[in-house]
Amino acid sequence: MIPWVHLDKARAPGGEELRLIRRGSEFAIMLGQNALMNSRLFGSEEALATLAAEKLAGRPAPRVLIGGLGMGFTLRAALKCFPSDARIDVAELVPAVVAWARGPMAEIFNGCLDDPRVTLIEGDVGALIRDNKNTWDAILLDVDNGPEGLTRQANDGLYGVGGLASQRTALRSGGVLAVWSQGPDERYTARLGKSGFAVEAKTVRANGRGKGAKHVIWLAVKSGNSQARAAQGPNRHSRPRSPH
Repeated sequence: MIPWVHLDKARAPGGEELRLIRRGSEFAIMLGQNALMNSRLFGSEEALATLAAEKLAGRPAPRVLIGGLGMGFTLRAALKCFPSDARIDVAELVPAVVAWARGPMAEIFNGCLDDPRVTLIEGDVGALIRDNKNTWDAILLDVDNGPEGLTRQANDGLYGVGGLASQRTALRSGGVLAVWSQGPDERYTARLGKSGFAVEAKTVRANGRGKGAKHVIWLAVKSGNSQARAAQGPNRHSRPRSPH
């Protein structure tokens, strides 16, 4: 078996040490002994973009915010499934992750960061959302492991009542908040509904071919009412996740 080779390490602000490793053409970003992401497993990350795009089908020149660059799977899917006149902002907290995208993992990213539709922002996606109103048609969050944040306590601010209020304000009318998670969280589903979103939770597979771990994507549409109907999530499957 080909051994894993250590390529680099970095530390997220206020978090633990991250390591980038490679085995042949396979990459992984590690937090301790946990694989936060792996280049062979990207089905649910792609679904984060494709499901949101389906909700916005027919909307001209949509503006999209992606929270968390990761290995770029959500970004590449967004470039494919949103129309050619879309504008896509990507917020990434850890500078080293951007450096890895342009360096050791450049073959995976395949130049998508240089697409003229893409604006890369190195910073906290939560702060970016709080500073904007009626800006995006879709906000796609792939941050930490979902509502139960693993790597940064500050990520909890994205999933609480205050964070949801900011996200709703940052969305345009009828906009979509799409959130990736390692598994279901009924309390989060309820918070989305109470925060003025019409919400549904989708179960998706990690590898995109109907196999692998079951992950959850919430699709929450900004409604005109302060109350929205909440759907129940599927069964839990635990997997640690990215700190961005």
